[in-house]
Order: sequence, then structure tokens, then C-alpha cells
Amino acid sequence: MSRVELNHVWKVYEGNVQAVEDVSFSIEDGEFVAILGPSGCGKSTTLRMIAGLEEIYKGEILFDGKVVNDLSPNERNIALAFESYALYHRLTVYENIAFPLRCKGMSGSDVDKKVRWIADILNVTDILKKRPIGLSGGHQQRVNLCRAVVREPNVTLLDEPISHMDLRVRANMRARIRRLHDDLNLTTIYVTHDQDEAVSIADRIAVMKDARVQQIGTVDEIWNHPTNKFVATFVGEPQMNFLQGMIETTQDVSIATQDGNKKFRFSGEVDQKHVGADITIGIRPQEIGMVLDGESPSSIRASIELTEFQGENVIITLKLDDNNHTEIKAVVGADHMPNDGETVWMQFTPEAIHLFDDETPILR
Repeated sequence: MSRVELNHVWKVYEGNVQAVEDVSFSIEDGEFVAILGPSGCGKSTTLRMIAGLEEIYKGEILFDGKVVNDLSPNERNIALAFESYALYHRLTVYENIAFPLRCKGMSGSDVDKKVRWIADILNVTDILKKRPIGLSGGHQQRVNLCRAVVREPNVTLLDEPISHMDLRVRANMRARIRRLHDDLNLTTIYVTHDQDEAVSIADRIAVMKDARVQQIGTVDEIWNHPTNKFVATFVGEPQMNFLQGMIETTQDVSIATQDGNKKFRFSGEVDQKHVGADITIGIRPQEIGMVLDGESPSSIRASIELTEFQGENVIITLKLDDNNHTEIKAVVGADHMPNDGETVWMQFTPEAIHLFDDETPILR
């Protein structure tokens, strides 16, 4: 295992193209950290600098307190598995997985034991005798992952390692990757654009946008205390709703409707200087209360525009009776599924309300 630190790391390409800007965070021994963000945000470039495949423009990367900026990937003792799978097509799957073990001088019986062990965990035992050229993209990704992890490296770096698998298989593979991490006490950094992968597999998540880390924290921290509107929308499906409101008191916010201002108490207290200011209110769809006959000073009337059945839950699109006729989404149980066109009333608990001044939250 290794502790990995990034201290003010930059990557600038020719033409002053800034791919990574002033990134600083750490990964503890045995921790599983996901780097999550949209395409082009700098997450893969960050991983490649940790691996030693990209030269660092400025800053330091340390393994167990030692600066590794000038060390090759081999000297860093890392494992790499990328979205593209550079397998040896003349070798069988078995020999592809065994290759790094043979390079270390491991005995034949130990190699066989390790190859079959990893093949069983990642479910490739039945294709060990085949060559990669005839395999699907998903199977090749599994083999690539086996080869990367089998030699038990100091740090395991995974860049979209299961992106070519179908949805059902990906869910199963996530669990298998996490099992490998736990069984081998690995330090793992996992790059993905898929929030479901990051949320389900990682101890902590680093959310990136426009070459910068926006927030790093546990799922609970990112869900309940997003550092800006981008994080609030990128983590969570459906994404967080935003409504226009005004700070009424240091503990209350109001939304203007056709029936007058509707006031809601929020959890916590803002500075007196914000009272009277316009504000953006964030509400996650999963935290909206919805009743058919619950009109009150702390509820907003809405009409059902669309219902999407999702098994146990239903995603409902509503149009609020606020001055902007804001469209929002709510998630309710299938046993409370309303009809299109029906009128309902929205209720928000104090804990569900997030307040943003432009991009920045004013409640933490």
C-alpha cells in the first residue's frame, strides 16, 4: 500500500492549454478514491500524472512522503488499467494475466495459483485459453483489469476500466473490483464519468470540472453539503432542483407564488447581511414531500406534467405555481403514483433546503 499526495499539481500543454489546474488532495493507505467528472475535465490527465505517463508542469506528487515526479511508471510500482485494453493478442488470456508475474520471477506454480485466483474473482476463468482478438470489448476490459491487479502493486490506477461492459455486468464488476481492493488492501484511484460507479464503489469522491477539483469528500458530504451548484447537480439522479427565492429571516426563505409568498424554515442560520437578498434554493428530488390535499403556508401548489415509472419509484415532473412556473422533478414511491394533470402540494423539510448565492452555498 501507499499514501498518495498531490500538492498544487498543474498540467499545461503547448499553447497554454491548462488541462489540470492547482490540484491538491491525498489518498490514504488502503483507501479507494474515485475521481469523478465530465469528459475533458482533467480527471484522466490527473491519473496519468500519478502514473508517471504525463510530465508534471508544476507541483509535486508523493508516494509515502517521497516525491516521485521524476520516477518512471515501473519505478513507482503501480498497476494501470485503462478504457483501452493493450493486450498481447498472440498470447492467451492466461498468459496475458501471467505476464507481469513471470517478469517478477515468480515460480510456475505460484503464477498458476495467482492467475486462477484473479480470474475467478473477475469471472474470466472460462476464457483463459482463448486469445484476446476473439473476445468482446467487455471481456477484454476484464482481462486488462486482471493483468493490472494480479501483481499486487503499491497503487492501483483505473481509468474507466469497465466502460465497455453492459449495464448489468458493470454493476457486478463494480462489486468485484471493490472486493479485490479490500482483499488485497490496495490503494486505489478510479477515474469515471459515471456517478453511480463513484457512489457505489468509493470511500471518497473527488469531483472535477474545468481542470479543477471542485470538492473531495464522502458520498454523504457531497450529497448533503455540496460546495457549489455544479457538484450539487453532477452528483444525484435526477439532479438537484433549483428555485428562485428570497431570504426572509436568518432562518427562513420564501418563494413568490400566485397566492403570495410561501415561507420555509431551513436548517441552520445565515448571516444577517443576507436578509432581503435574492437566493437560489436547491432541493433534491428525493427530499420533496408531496401531498394531494396539504395546502398550507409552507407548501407550494404544483401540477403533474409527466410520470416516469422506475420500478419501486416514480420520477415525477411538475410545474410549480411560483412566479417563474419552475419545472422540477420529485421521486416518490410507486404506491403513491399520481396521475398526469393532477394538482398536488410540495413540502420541503428544513434539512432538505440548500441555499446558493450565485454558485456558492451560504449554508454549510
